[in-house]
Amino acid sequence: MFTLSQFGQLLERLNEARRFIHVLTGPRQTGKTTLARQVMDALRTPSIYATADGPSLESAGWLEAQWHRGRVLAAEGPALLVLDEVQKITSWSEIVKRLWDEDTAACTPLRILLLGSSALLPQQGLTESLAGRFEVTRVAHWDFAAMRDAFGWTLDRYLFCGGYPGAAPLVEDEARWRSYVLDALVETSVSRDILLMTRVDKPALLRRLFGLGCAYSSQILSYQKMLGQLQDAGNTTTLAHYLDLLGGAGMLVGLQKYAGEPLRRRASSPKLLVLNTALMSATSGRTLAEARQDPFFWGRLVETAVGQHLVNAGRAAGFDVHYWRERGQEVDFVVTRGTKVIAIEVKSGARASRASGLAAFARTFSPSRSLLVGERGIGIEEFLASPAERWIES
Repeated sequence: MFTLSQFGQLLERLNEARRFIHVLTGPRQTGKTTLARQVMDALRTPSIYATADGPSLESAGWLEAQWHRGRVLAAEGPALLVLDEVQKITSWSEIVKRLWDEDTAACTPLRILLLGSSALLPQQGLTESLAGRFEVTRVAHWDFAAMRDAFGWTLDRYLFCGGYPGAAPLVEDEARWRSYVLDALVETSVSRDILLMTRVDKPALLRRLFGLGCAYSSQILSYQKMLGQLQDAGNTTTLAHYLDLLGGAGMLVGLQKYAGEPLRRRASSPKLLVLNTALMSATSGRTLAEARQDPFFWGRLVETAVGQHLVNAGRAAGFDVHYWRERGQEVDFVVTRGTKVIAIEVKSGARASRASGLAAFARTFSPSRSLLVGERGIGIEEFLASPAERWIES
C-alpha cells in the first residue's frame, strides 16, 4: 500500500536534479506499478515504462534497449525511465551500474525508477553493485483503513481476506477468491520471486515451511519442532535462511524474541507471522463463516493482523518488531525504535484468555509504553484503522 506522502516524496525526488537511482520495492499486489504510473502522469517530463515481467526472462540486450530509448528522450531535456521487475534480468545490477555511470559522465538528464516485486530486489544487486547510487521507497501490503476506504470492507472481512486489492472483487465467491490467492499470488511469489531469483537447494522444504507458517501464524515454534513437523533432516540455519527469503517476498517472517541483546534474539525460537492474513485464510480451506465460528483460529487471525500491521509499517518507518516470553509469561509484540521500547498485548476475546505478561516485562525492561489491544484496551478496529506509527510515537 502506498500513501499520499509516499506519492509526494517520490514525485519530489524524481523532480530533483538527477542524483540517485530511485527504487520502489514491496510484495506483489501492493500498488507499485500504479504508484509509478501516477508519478509518470504527474511529472512534467517525457517518460517510458517497460516491464521485464513477461512469460520468458528478458535479456541484458532488452535492458540496454530500454535504456537507449530513455537516452533518446533525454537528449532534449530531463526524462524518466521506469523499469518494472528489473531483477529478473541476469546481471541486471552490473548493467544498470555501467549505464548509469556512463550517463553520469556524459551529464545525460535521464532519471531512473526501478520496481521490484519484493525486498529481494535490494538483496539481488543494489547493495552489491549500486552502493551509493540509489534511494529506496518501500510499499507494504494494504492495511485495514485502505481496504475499508477502497472497498467498504468490515473488520471481519479484512481479518479473513487480508490486504490484497486485486483479490477484493472475488470475495463473494470464496472458492474463486481462494484459488486466486493461492495460484496468482502465493505460487507466483514463490516460483518467480524466490525460486527463480535465488538459489534454493530444497525448494520443497521452502514450500512446506511456508505452509507451516500459515498453519502456525502468531505462534512460537522452535526450529527443531519445525524440522519435525516438516519431516526433514535439514538444519536450523537452512530454515532461518528460508524464513528470510519468505520475509523478503512479503509473505512470512519469524519474529525473534526480545532479549536486549541482538545475539540472544537471533538464537531464539521464532514467532511465525504471515504478513497478510489472506495467506493464512486461503491455505486453511475455511470459509469466513467457518473461521468466525472457530475461536482459536479467529483469535490467531486477530493477533496476526495486529502483528502484520506493525511489521509492514515498521519496514518503511524504521522500527523493529519482536515478541517476548519467559517462564510462562508472554508479550505478543515488542516494538523497538532506537532506545524506545513498546510492549503490546493482544486480547481478541475469541480465544481462551491467558495471563498477561505486560507487568513481568515492565519489571524486567521498563518499556517506554505498554499497550493492551482488544478487550479492556484499544479496540481492534481502532488499532488497525490507525497508522502503526501513531501507537509508537504517541
